[in-house]
Amino acid sequence: MTMSDPLGDMLTRIRNGQRRRKDAVVSPASRFSANVLDVLVREGYIRGYEREPGENGRAEIKIELKYYDGQAVIKRIWRISKPGCRVYSSIGDLPRIQDGLGISIVSTPRGVMSDTEARVAKVGGEVLCGVI
Repeated sequence: MTMSDPLGDMLTRIRNGQRRRKDAVVSPASRFSANVLDVLVREGYIRGYEREPGENGRAEIKIELKYYDGQAVIKRIWRISKPGCRVYSSIGDLPRIQDGLGISIVSTPRGVMSDTEARVAKVGGEVLCGVI
């Protein structure tokens, strides 16, 4: 069965895994998901991820969650642009999550990047999700 929102599914798996204090969670693999995870690794929200062969020849991504002093590093992660309602933003309108304490992940013509990287590169795009 196909999934209508694979990115939303991955974010929910991360959320649920951290609530259960899991060390790692597994999600279906895609290049787009890997690009979003690259941003989360660069910004220090997860330890890392690796692509693994899964059941029936479908690849999976094992995401290593990160904790600090027993608390999850990701306090909140949510989807902004959804399949039914896409949210696009120009460079001047990119959202600041909690005045720069969090990040928003943006899909731009130059690739997937955080809002601060998009401001430096002077590009806008689709605002995928927010992380605190």
